[in-house]
Amino acid sequence: MPRFTVHIRDEWLAVPCRDTANTIRWLGQEALKRYIKNKPDNGGITAVKDARFVVRRCQSLGLLDADDTIDDVLEDNDFVELAIEGDTMSPDFIPCQPGVSHLTAAYREPGEYISLDGNSLTSTDLVNLGRGLYKIKLTLDAERKVVQSRELLDTIVKENKVVYGITTGFGKFARTVIPVSKLKELQENLVRSHSAGVGNPLSPERTRMLLALRINVLAKGHSGISLETLHAMIQAFNASCLSFVPEKGTVGASGDLAPLSHLALGLMGEGKMWSPKSGWADAKYVLEAHGLKPISLKPKEGLALINGTQMITSLGAEAVERAQAIAQQADIIAALTLEVLKGTTKAFDSDIHALRPHPGQIEVALRFRSLLDSDHHPSQIAESHRFCDRVQDAYTMRCCPQVHGVTNDTIKFVQNIINTEINSATDNPMVFAERGETISGGNFHGEYPAKALDFLAIAVHELASISERRTERLCNPSLSELPAFLVNEGGLNSGFMIAHCTAAALVSENKVLCHPSSVDSLSTSAATEDHVSMGGWAARKALRVVEHVEQVLAIELLAACQGIEFLRPLRTTTPLEKVYELVRSVVKPWIKDRFMSPDIEAVHRLLLDQKVWNVAKPYIDKYQTEYIPESRPGSPTAFSLESPASPRKRLRHE
Repeated sequence: MPRFTVHIRDEWLAVPCRDTANTIRWLGQEALKRYIKNKPDNGGITAVKDARFVVRRCQSLGLLDADDTIDDVLEDNDFVELAIEGDTMSPDFIPCQPGVSHLTAAYREPGEYISLDGNSLTSTDLVNLGRGLYKIKLTLDAERKVVQSRELLDTIVKENKVVYGITTGFGKFARTVIPVSKLKELQENLVRSHSAGVGNPLSPERTRMLLALRINVLAKGHSGISLETLHAMIQAFNASCLSFVPEKGTVGASGDLAPLSHLALGLMGEGKMWSPKSGWADAKYVLEAHGLKPISLKPKEGLALINGTQMITSLGAEAVERAQAIAQQADIIAALTLEVLKGTTKAFDSDIHALRPHPGQIEVALRFRSLLDSDHHPSQIAESHRFCDRVQDAYTMRCCPQVHGVTNDTIKFVQNIINTEINSATDNPMVFAERGETISGGNFHGEYPAKALDFLAIAVHELASISERRTERLCNPSLSELPAFLVNEGGLNSGFMIAHCTAAALVSENKVLCHPSSVDSLSTSAATEDHVSMGGWAARKALRVVEHVEQVLAIELLAACQGIEFLRPLRTTTPLEKVYELVRSVVKPWIKDRFMSPDIEAVHRLLLDQKVWNVAKPYIDKYQTEYIPESRPGSPTAFSLESPASPRKRLRHE
């Protein structure tokens, strides 16, 4: 029989429906009948048939017409809210920020799986899990290790041994021995008391990443989790039943205690949960609607669920993946700007970079050559100024390999640390089944990912810093030889004037956000946790820095494409023309002033989806895989002298 879950004021009510041809008004009245049953004053409702109310779906927050049939507008197990006239809509619903979640719209359950063993997950895999592209399952070897470590813990409890976190309290209470009869309560109390985070919830994608990463760590078989509990977590993940996890509250040692506790709390059927079917609702109802049961914690399982660096690491994985994507596209955007500003490719000569052989610098210079090589990709724009009198370009163009290069090298360094952390056991105590021993250590300390993500923010910010200066050159007629602010009829039209101001504002914000959080530490837990990493803030601000970099580069790309309009009918190289055509598929040329924010948003989306990279990549790959002699056309920016005369020739000359 179809059933619907209705939220009225502070209560959730299950309402069965034998006939879905009934109307939404009937559903509301049935819910009200159940609501007033246990209210001494009928909840202030004198007669259900006279009550005035509105009904909306929890998932999309859309209001429902009272005369529509249930069959037309709802699906079995849908969640709805009923607001009685005079009441306000419930604050219990926490809609995600617009544009943050792609899981809310037309979500389709994935059919493919990623097998987790605790050793081979990558940051790319984790981001794809967050996007809802895969379900997860355990390998047989991982299941075997989980069972073995749990058997050791069961033996410890059975033999009444005193072991930290299993039969004792936590932190300052590590010397307090807990009776066996209260070990379950101990773990539940731990999760409840540590669920003390504040702020907005993580988006569904980021919560999926957090849950997937915690499952991967537990799959290593060194945490003592039971296979039953781990399978319950996997079922919740595969159904996208995601706990309410506030983004603030972790100091990054002993692990990400507050956010991971909120993650576990929802799995216990307490607090709030989100799913594509329900939207935000009480966790127990969300689990029940998906045919799942709350987990029941065994000794040590609460600690196993909440002790580790998974929030820092999962947010860090997204940050480093997005940083890598925007760094690749930054080279393409800068190359297009160089063409518009009629710069030279001489600064990208391979011999120059061989003398300073940093991998990132060499890689970026090669990308520039593959996009701008005049023999391989003839450019009418480049030919138009081949014999101009300019001696050399500004640093913002000439030094791209050096500036972008160190960003690339830093991203690879950070990615290596994040991928190591993704596959690390980071809780405490660690369970070594093969040794029959549990050992307390410090793997929960978040200093590794915290430091790495501070480095990432500093490095990737430089892409925005140099991009904003190139946008300034594009907009400044004394530097670009283009119309002021890239628009005709300046004065009547302001063109890119304030778009450049936006880029400058974002770069300035980044300068503050790049202050490293991991240099700070505050002693917590009555001085038992006397040094912490502050990695949670390092991860969150790294993500914000990366987002600002994407937006600044989106503005530069828009400006460079607008600059192309003033150089027509001349054409740039084939790969850069393809980039121009991609941008023009979503943003038309700027003829006169118009609402600009949607244009920036549209190009930002191209960068997020890596479409700029995907358009140019085939040309970059072909240039790099085929043997193509490097072109070195003559130019006033480089002087070629004849070889020095021999001593005999000099003597004859004299």
